[in-house]
Amino acid sequence: MTTYWVLFILIAVASYLVQLNLQNKFKKYSSVPVANGMRGCDVALKMLRENGINDVRVTCIPGQLTDHYDPTKNTVNLSEDVYNGRNITAAAVAAHECGHAVQHAVGYAPVRMRSSLVPVVQFASTWVTWILLAGIVLINYFPGIMLAGIILFALTTLFSFVTLPVEIDASRRAVAWMGHAGIVDSRSAGPAEEALRAAAYTYVVAALSSLGTLMYYIMIFMGRRN
Repeated sequence: MTTYWVLFILIAVASYLVQLNLQNKFKKYSSVPVANGMRGCDVALKMLRENGINDVRVTCIPGQLTDHYDPTKNTVNLSEDVYNGRNITAAAVAAHECGHAVQHAVGYAPVRMRSSLVPVVQFASTWVTWILLAGIVLINYFPGIMLAGIILFALTTLFSFVTLPVEIDASRRAVAWMGHAGIVDSRSAGPAEEALRAAAYTYVVAALSSLGTLMYYIMIFMGRRN
């Protein structure tokens, strides 16, 4: 159990440092203007159209770091700073989210797998906390409840790891397209890639955190059973 707490602390520290690095990178590159003066929404529309995607809308939503692609509504949703921003950060984030739209359009395999897990993960996320809590309390009488909770949590962990190649590939597509389309030049391509890499690290830490928590529940189950 001591090993788990050491791992938990390390992951918590890593998560804090990654989030701090992400904020610093985004803030730093938000002051670097896009050479052609395009807003994030303009970049998004251009990338979608040049990839033959005409049925996806670009919308503006409130909040910070709330940017996402919604395949159920065919929308690329950009936060206000990204939607209206004329800087490297805004362009990179907008292109990244459009990268997800491109993935869906071409049938990228990890996206299909991730999409197939969504209904199960939604169910698991709703009930897993209560099932695990009941399982811990009743483990000596009904160990199957705890085991069911572990299986549900394992599915959410799997979802976190499947998300990694999806996010990395979306960033790769974004950086490649921005260079090809002239959104970034030799000086700004590096910062754009660095900003997206910082964002990708958050998904890596989240996946490792989920794996660590899963291991903790497994240790409880094995320990109580013995």
